[in-house]
Amino acid sequence: MLTINSRISIPLTEIDMSAMRAQGAGGQNVNKTSTAVHLRFDVPASSLPDEAKARLLALADQRLTRDGVIVIKAQQSRSQEQNRADALERLQSLIRDALVVTRRRKATKPTRASKLRRVEGKTRRGQLKSLRTRIDD
Repeated sequence: MLTINSRISIPLTEIDMSAMRAQGAGGQNVNKTSTAVHLRFDVPASSLPDEAKARLLALADQRLTRDGVIVIKAQQSRSQEQNRADALERLQSLIRDALVVTRRRKATKPTRASKLRRVEGKTRRGQLKSLRTRIDD
């Protein structure tokens, strides 16, 4: 089970993981071992609550395909187990971030006193600048 929070957890049977050869530097080890992990999580077919599914599918994330499948590739480590744990952790954080509800901003107006202070400050500044002009005899 992949625990997202106290109420939501995902069975590992819903997460498809496959090992593949990693890309990049690493010499002969990269060419002969399958240490990279390719994780696929089908959001519409998952056991997540409908609200969580909708939030995940609404994300503008490049890891989400048009079919609603999250694809994560982990290849940082030289160990397949560490890459597997990294991929699961990244999926967990992605789902957690999608579940956070941002508060709507409540529009406020400046108070009367703050408007007066602003205007008085402008007046004072204007007077100071007018005193800098040349004095005519």
